[in-house]
Amino acid sequence: MGFQQRLYELRKQSGLSQEGLASLLGVTRQAVQKWESGSSRPDMDNLAALARYFNVSLDYLVTGQERTAPPPAATTIIHNHYSRWHYEYKSSRTLFGLPLIHIRLGERGLCTARGIIAIGNCAVGALSIGGFSFGLVSVGGLSLGLLFSLGGWAVGALAIGGLALGLLAFGGVAAGFFSLGGCAFGVYAAGGAAAASKIAIGGAASAPLAIGQMAEGALTFGLGADPAAVAAAIRQAADRVPRVFQELLIFLARHW
Repeated sequence: MGFQQRLYELRKQSGLSQEGLASLLGVTRQAVQKWESGSSRPDMDNLAALARYFNVSLDYLVTGQERTAPPPAATTIIHNHYSRWHYEYKSSRTLFGLPLIHIRLGERGLCTARGIIAIGNCAVGALSIGGFSFGLVSVGGLSLGLLFSLGGWAVGALAIGGLALGLLAFGGVAAGFFSLGGCAFGVYAAGGAAAASKIAIGGAASAPLAIGQMAEGALTFGLGADPAAVAAAIRQAADRVPRVFQELLIFLARHW
């Protein structure tokens, strides 16, 4: 068995892709590909890094002898640039050219995962979960989802987050067609401070129809106003939206 076959088997046993191994060593994927094809060999620094990472001796790596090597000291594992933690799983089954599941996590770097279901430091997929996530349904610190988004910063048709932007937005600061939050902005908005182009409900509300403790607009109601009058005004101002949204606005006006 030659060096290239030993390197290939060690990499596979560790569950690493060529790209993953290249990232750990600080080289290009093409360099790893050439090592495994036998068209080139790594220099001494990279040979030492490979032996250290796979916990084998240089003799075994180069000649196939002395399969095991003493484990490095704990301090070496902690501080060694080549021993930082990395995990990757990619399912063999694909859909539209993407793996059904791709998980790629690492101690450093973006470690981007791309799949129908993607989980990673950075995730791109139909269902994506990560520090940075992008997809139809996304969950992450910074989340962008076409249908649903949940995160510290969330953007999507339905967005929930500290800062949320969407058709339906819920968050500390929310902006959307319908928004609910500490500070809310939209066509219809409800919040501690709410500003809207049609109906605003909140402690401080500003809109053509404003309902709140401090209300400013063409038509205003205090929080203790006649419920029937408030409901009628909301239904008239929101006559073009589905009934469920009208009822939600009426509920919020009554219980704010």
